[in-house]
Amino acid sequence: MSKEKKKNEPKKAEHRDLRDPAYYANRELSWIAFDERCLYEARDRENPLFERLKFLSITASNLDEFFMVRVASLKDMINAGYRKRDIAGMTASEQLAAVEARVHEFVEEQYRVWNRMLQPRLKENGLELLRSYRDLNKEDEIFVDRYFDEFIYPVLTPMAVDSSRPFPLIRNRSLNIGALVTKKGGDGEMEFATVQVPGVIDRLVELPSEQGRRFLLLEEVIRRNMSKLFLNYDIVCCGAYRVGRNADLSIDEDEAEDLLKEIEKQLKKRQWGQAIRLETDEDIDERLLKHIRGELAVEEQEIYRIDGPLDLTFLMKVYGLDGFDDLKEHGYVSGQPVPAFREEENLRDIFARIREGDILMHHPYETFDPVVRFIEQAATDENVLAIKQTLYRVSGNSPIIAALARAAERGKQVSVLVELKARFDEEHNIVWAKMLEKAGCHVIYGLVGLKTHCKITLVVRREEDGIRRYVHLGTGNYNDSTAKLYTDVGLFTCEEDYGEDATAVFNMLSGYSEPVVWNKLTLAPLWLKDRILMLIRRETEHARSGRPGRIIAKMNSLCHEEVIAALYEASSAGVQIDLIVRGICCLKAGIPGVSENITVRSIVGNFLEHSRIFYFENAGDPEYYLSSADWMPRNLERRVEIMFPVEKETGRRKLWHILETELADTEKAHLLQPDGSYTGVDKRGKTILNSQRQFGLEAKEQADAVSQRDTRVFEPMTAADADDH
Repeated sequence: MSKEKKKNEPKKAEHRDLRDPAYYANRELSWIAFDERCLYEARDRENPLFERLKFLSITASNLDEFFMVRVASLKDMINAGYRKRDIAGMTASEQLAAVEARVHEFVEEQYRVWNRMLQPRLKENGLELLRSYRDLNKEDEIFVDRYFDEFIYPVLTPMAVDSSRPFPLIRNRSLNIGALVTKKGGDGEMEFATVQVPGVIDRLVELPSEQGRRFLLLEEVIRRNMSKLFLNYDIVCCGAYRVGRNADLSIDEDEAEDLLKEIEKQLKKRQWGQAIRLETDEDIDERLLKHIRGELAVEEQEIYRIDGPLDLTFLMKVYGLDGFDDLKEHGYVSGQPVPAFREEENLRDIFARIREGDILMHHPYETFDPVVRFIEQAATDENVLAIKQTLYRVSGNSPIIAALARAAERGKQVSVLVELKARFDEEHNIVWAKMLEKAGCHVIYGLVGLKTHCKITLVVRREEDGIRRYVHLGTGNYNDSTAKLYTDVGLFTCEEDYGEDATAVFNMLSGYSEPVVWNKLTLAPLWLKDRILMLIRRETEHARSGRPGRIIAKMNSLCHEEVIAALYEASSAGVQIDLIVRGICCLKAGIPGVSENITVRSIVGNFLEHSRIFYFENAGDPEYYLSSADWMPRNLERRVEIMFPVEKETGRRKLWHILETELADTEKAHLLQPDGSYTGVDKRGKTILNSQRQFGLEAKEQADAVSQRDTRVFEPMTAADADDH
């Protein structure tokens, strides 16, 4: 071998520093890359037009949260003089500069998609959204002015700014119209005024139309009639603007005497945090912009001049319009009955069915109803003694909350951990917590310094042969609404080992009891990280010894440096690693000698990929795990999370099929490239496959097959049923 060839050979992993920042991607830029994949779906002409609108709306909503939390966090670090570098070796200032440059490009692309691709297609399909009030015809103008006078004017609160009236507090994410005005007959001195576009009025104002449907946005109706708000003034100029603020709560739990009251107090501050983004009309008058910018104290790079309507989240309202079903996706099937609950001799006894064997459910393809029914039956079953459950996010009118309250009112022992610190659901969860307390439930408000993110329900039941514990464990929240949109996996079991561990979890959460031995569950922050590292390193040792080694891991995010370094080491030893990571991924694939045996794919489809599934080959004796935790520092070190094995063969086959199908997806999978970009799958020689559509079709086929054998259908319990039970 020549010296030159030897010199260019990749170093073996053991001679490399696997913590080298060059081997890691920045978390914030990786997050933006996920939003870019959502934007790709908005661009994709293969998607129905209204689905493309939905994806564009999602990118706007995602970006709002990104600024309120992630950009806000970078700002806080800079303001605090924090100099520690991130996983990719970047300081907070360097990250912020890179993020702002990337987001400006992203926003420009958002509006190119809207202006050049979607808006013209909408008009072709009979839905026109006028860009400005200047595009109205005479008939439209009469209608719009009357609509303003009757429905909008009484709601508005125009606010002037002068020596006696300071610049008003502009609420986070509110849409506003600012103006420079001069007093009629005055000396021409300009004063600032502003009015908030009311969120209580539909932003889409439908115009009279004999053919198709035509709309004007609410802010344009107000702009046309601005002079009516300032009768003694002339309007020099006006323009729309929107402020994004730091909305990351800062709670000192150690000092808080009452966590619930402290969070309620902090929630009020969320609307008035530091301004970190200012969106304005692209053609806003520079004098007006200077005034707004000065009052909000934003820098030039924090200003986003928008070529189109501000806040594209309104497109979800467009998506909800009646009459355009042919422009929506109908190929995805969800909410099918779970086959295991279709052949019951007594369809109302869910406990009898669980006693027959573990049941693994794949939502939303299979309905979430059995989980709701599980709680509802437990609430009314005279043999149920206790119900214990963790709640992180629940729906607005949750049947699970109602069932828990009903159980407490009937004298059962009900313990509920309500995580008050669930971001952007804090206020929602406070309401539920108070309601449950009034019903007689024992409510726990999480642990100091930790978020409780695990998904677990325990039902204790008195039966002929003694006390039996029924457990539900899942990867997703107990939210019957999002369960129709998020892909998750849940397990029902009454195996004693799981029941003992579930009891131990709740005893830890409510008191100080920690068992010496655990049977099946692995908990964070105690030792879940160590367990994951052990499993990865075991595969590494198998590969080095010539035994089969493979890892398939599906999760939402991957950014834990120690875990990534262990994956690099495993890859270098010859372990084939296939990662399915929906969002943030700080691992770099395809680095010679480091990660050349690692593939990373992100699936962005009609449903939000949310399940965490882990497979370890283990030298031919495979192990399967489900978890509430992603491989992130916050999940493994600062949250209460669980990971649990799936050991019954039917469940293992189902999990393998999920992983195998997603790895074969050619339609909605995006593959991570060595340069950090994502590309679509090369379809040449491959079977065309959309994994989400495939899962839906399979769930329907299975449900139909059961129906042919048994016409009885498992249905959720109604309120009347509950009272009669």
